[in-house]
Amino acid sequence: MITKALISDLDEIYNLTKNCAKDLIKKKIFQWNESYPSKEILRNDIELEQLWKFKDNDAIIAVIVLTEIVDKEYLSVTWFTENSKNLYVHRLAVDPKKQGKGFAKQMMDFAEYYAEKNNYTSVRLDTFSENIRNQKFYETRNYIKLENIFFLNQSEQPFCCYEKVINKS
Repeated sequence: MITKALISDLDEIYNLTKNCAKDLIKKKIFQWNESYPSKEILRNDIELEQLWKFKDNDAIIAVIVLTEIVDKEYLSVTWFTENSKNLYVHRLAVDPKKQGKGFAKQMMDFAEYYAEKNNYTSVRLDTFSENIRNQKFYETRNYIKLENIFFLNQSEQPFCCYEKVINKS
């Protein structure tokens, strides 16, 4: 079941994201690192009520951030839709031991349902340019690849922006 994360979930979510970062690095995908995502970022996500969790057998196995907050890096991107009622996806993470079982799909199904139900025009996100698996995942979900942006605190390599139109105005 997918529900909003609580502050009492912070340590468990932080450990989940650290395990994901280690797993990515082991696969030579330098999308996340020892400083990102930080506990402070995750705490802020919870306090803003924009971090969602998926629990299975009393353990948090996946998380996703759904927000209207636009990262400054996104301001230069030419999106398909106007910058008005857009939902941004960040920090989608699935426990490495549970990957490949459809949990990321369930989290994105939830994000798109949430966007449709709340009349967002589109869902926007980015993924690491060297994470080919993620790019294929989003492209099979009909996300359109747009421009590259940079998060230099995470990597010197670019991140690819994607958008999926949900509700046409």
